[in-house]
Amino acid sequence: MKGWHTIWIVLLLLLLAALSVGSCILYMYGLYFCLLFTVLAIVVIISYVVYSRQMLLGRMVRMVEAIRYEDFSLNFSATGKSKMEDRLIEDINVVMEKFRRHLTANEQQYQYYETLLDRADTCLLVADTEGNVLWMNRSAVQELCGHAIHQLEELKVLNQDFPNLLRTLQPGEVKVIRIYKEEVMQDMAVTMTQYTTKGTDLHLVNLKNIRSILEENEMEAWQKLVRVLTHEIMNSIAPIMSLSETLLERASLRGMNEKDYDIMLQGMETIHRRSKGLLGFVENYRKLSRLASPILAPVKVGDLLGDVRKLVTTSGIRFVYRIEDENQILMIDRSQMEQVLINLLKNACEACMEQPEPEVVIETSYLSEKHIFQLSVIDNGCGILPNVVDKIFIPFFTTKPAGSGIGLSLCKQIMTLHGGTLSVKSEVGAGSTFIMKFLCR
Repeated sequence: MKGWHTIWIVLLLLLLAALSVGSCILYMYGLYFCLLFTVLAIVVIISYVVYSRQMLLGRMVRMVEAIRYEDFSLNFSATGKSKMEDRLIEDINVVMEKFRRHLTANEQQYQYYETLLDRADTCLLVADTEGNVLWMNRSAVQELCGHAIHQLEELKVLNQDFPNLLRTLQPGEVKVIRIYKEEVMQDMAVTMTQYTTKGTDLHLVNLKNIRSILEENEMEAWQKLVRVLTHEIMNSIAPIMSLSETLLERASLRGMNEKDYDIMLQGMETIHRRSKGLLGFVENYRKLSRLASPILAPVKVGDLLGDVRKLVTTSGIRFVYRIEDENQILMIDRSQMEQVLINLLKNACEACMEQPEPEVVIETSYLSEKHIFQLSVIDNGCGILPNVVDKIFIPFFTTKPAGSGIGLSLCKQIMTLHGGTLSVKSEVGAGSTFIMKFLCR
C-alpha cells in the first residue's frame, strides 16, 4: 500500500513537471488557449496535493489533541477517495481504540483498588511533605473528622499533637495517640510508609483504632486475675467456715461456763458471718470470668425494649422511648442484652433520682453508611467527674457505697462478645449518655 502511494506521488510530480514544461512550450509558440488549460491542470494538481496534505495533518492534529486530553472517543470515517487515505484512517482508528481500551483498563483497575482500600477497616491517607492530604479512604473520612480533609493541621480537632506526630513519624515506627471524637475516646496506632511517585515524596499513613483490642486484653487480664484470686480466697474461706461451725457444735455439746461460751460464740458467729459475706463477695466477682459466649438469634428492637420496659419501673422517674424503627433486627443474645439494658437503666435512674424532674431517655438510630445500629441511654443526672469517666468500666471500681464494681464491667464484656462497643459521654451537671453500638451485617 505504501508502494502504491509512493508511485502515485511520483506520477503526480512527473505530471506536474510535464505540464510545467508543456506550459513553457505553449507560451513560446503563442498557443495561449491551450496554455490556459495547462495552467488550470497544474493548479488543480497543486490544490489536490495541498488539500490532501492539509486533511492528513488535520487528522494527525486531532489525534494528538485527543491523546493529550485523553479523549479517546474520536473516530474517523473512511473517505473512499483513495485506498491510502482509508488505510491511514483505519490505522488511526485502531490506535485510538487501543488507547481507549488501555484507559478503560486503567480506570477499572483504579476503581478496583479504590474499592478495596475503601473496604479496609483501617484508616489510610496519603500526604506530601508539605502536609497536604492528597487522598483518604472511606474509613479515614468516617473515623477521623467525618469529612475529607485537605491539610494535616485539620486533625488538631482530634488531638493538638496529631499533625506534629504524623510529620515526625519515621517509616516503620509505631506510635499510639489518643483522640477524642464526639467526646468518645479512641486509641489509634499510627504507622507510616514513605514512597516516591512522579518525583514527589509521599507518605502513606495507616491508623488503626486499637481501643477495643486494648479493652479486650485488659478484660482478659482482669478475668485471669479474678480466677486466681477467687480460687485462692475461696480455698481459704471454706475451711474457716467449716471450722467455725464445728467449734460451735462442740461448744454446745461439751458445755462451757456462760461467760466463756458467750465470748466464744460471738467470735465464731463473727467468723462465720464474715466468711459467708466474703464467699458471696467473691462469687459475685466470679461472674466476670464465667460469662458464657452469647447465643445469637434475630431479635426485633421493639420486642427487646418492650420486655425491658416491663422489667424496669421506678416511680417518680419519667421514661422516654424514641425508637426509630421497632422492626429493626439485631443478632444478639436476648437474655444477655436485657441484662445490659437493665443495668444501664438502673444506673441512669440512680443518677437522676435526686433531680427535680428526673428523666431517662432510650433512643435508637441506624447509621446506614456504617451499617451500625446505635442505642443510647440518656439521663439528666449530675454527670460523671472527668477523672472517673475512664475508670467506670474497670472491674471492681465503683463510686457507690454499696456497689460491687462489676455491673458496667459485665455490660462492657457482653457488648465486646457481641462484636459491639459500649462508651459513655458525660458532662458534670448535665447528665450522662451510655452508647451501645452494634454492627449490622
